[in-house]
Amino acid sequence: MRYLITFLSLVGVFVASLALQTHYSTATAPCSINERWDCGIVNHSSYSAIFHIPVAAIGIAGYLLVGCLSLARQRFASFLAASLGFLFAFRLSMIEQYGLGVWCLYCAISQTIIGAILLLSFAWFAAEYFALKRAARRSA
Repeated sequence: MRYLITFLSLVGVFVASLALQTHYSTATAPCSINERWDCGIVNHSSYSAIFHIPVAAIGIAGYLLVGCLSLARQRFASFLAASLGFLFAFRLSMIEQYGLGVWCLYCAISQTIIGAILLLSFAWFAAEYFALKRAARRSA
């Protein structure tokens, strides 16, 4: 399970890197599909940075953290980090929906990736929890 979470984290780093590239680019975004789907508008908006740090860079750091925690077999910490990442991405999705009215394809893909990581990390943590609980009952 940890390798799958780490793989998805690396895919997330790649997608967030594409969004970061769009953030710093002055050219038309490659994912500018129509008036509802435009990564350029989203990644150049006032919401695309927090304290002058691009949201995409925060995403890269978050995915690297989750990947490292899963490789280190830190199940609960991986689950917590994935939960925070999911909530952060969900907040950004709400800003896209209600604040900007425009969606970013990279952001939607990233939301899907962090959602999958959240579910996998929860299952991984729950499996360990129930295994420890069963072992405690057997030894009692």
